[in-house]
Amino acid sequence: MSILKALQRKRAEDPNGTDLFANPNVVPFDTSNRRPNTPPELFSQPDLRIGGSDSSFNGQPGSMIGTALPDLETGLTAGAKLNVESSARSIVKQLPDFVSWSIDVERVEPRLVAITHPNSSYCEEYRSLRTHVLHKSQRKKLQSIVVASVNPSEGKSITALNLSWLLAQTDGVRCLVIDCDLRMPSLVDYLGIEAEKGLSDVLTADATLADTIIKLEPSGLHILPGGEARNDVAELISGPKFKQILLQAREMFDYVIIDAPPLGIFTDATVLINHADGAMLVVRANRTKYASLERVLEQLPKERMLGVVLNQSEDVMDESHYNYGYYNYNRIQDPNG
Repeated sequence: MSILKALQRKRAEDPNGTDLFANPNVVPFDTSNRRPNTPPELFSQPDLRIGGSDSSFNGQPGSMIGTALPDLETGLTAGAKLNVESSARSIVKQLPDFVSWSIDVERVEPRLVAITHPNSSYCEEYRSLRTHVLHKSQRKKLQSIVVASVNPSEGKSITALNLSWLLAQTDGVRCLVIDCDLRMPSLVDYLGIEAEKGLSDVLTADATLADTIIKLEPSGLHILPGGEARNDVAELISGPKFKQILLQAREMFDYVIIDAPPLGIFTDATVLINHADGAMLVVRANRTKYASLERVLEQLPKERMLGVVLNQSEDVMDESHYNYGYYNYNRIQDPNG
């Protein structure tokens, strides 16, 4: 329509010029032979349903054209959830039939507040830690996380279990916690369960992941126990077998939480951190020395450090209290900050 108006305006401005409308090469539009404006025969069928089960969007039998929508029978998910409290894989793989174990709250270590006191303020602190991890994982690749400490008895295993349990309860998240403190495996004891084999058996090819991973109910958390205690942990962790195990775990689970040995005593945790996407340190108030923490942090890759968990920060506590604060890695560098 704008072209026609331009031609009309040009004709009005130049009456003696060439009449573009009188061009002999222009064929006049004949409206007498126009086809009737009727829908195609396909749309006149009474049983046709746009977008229904008979629609071409679902594919045609014997057709060489694939379906445009995901097949509901395959269990595949188109896209992923991006909110803070939920996460899903683009392609959900079927997990093996792991052995299931129902957790008895009476046998669980009381400091596992995610299980024993899920409505307490202490458990809410761990939920904040979980939210922090989920936020971080949206901004960068963060699938495998090492939880370590400077010294023994600072709460790293308790923190790893509480965080893992809450991650497993998040919609669409599959979580595995691995007991890598093979000199003194303790996660099954904290949970009040029994396991004959674990990571040490997988590392020595005496068992497979499918034989050793346990699914904990009702949260759905999966655990790879430590297995038999060993002294040659550094050699086993540094070898290619552990890399293969971690790769298999990453393919099956959204998050892999690794409970590591104390950094101030053994080198195993440093090797584990180099294998993982991120790490956090658990320190105990009124016990962990700042000089020891600073010495350990200097040896670790700063790009992988997520932060420091301050454990038992109250002045007077009994065994039923387990509190911590979460501090940014840069903040811990300044003792007066």
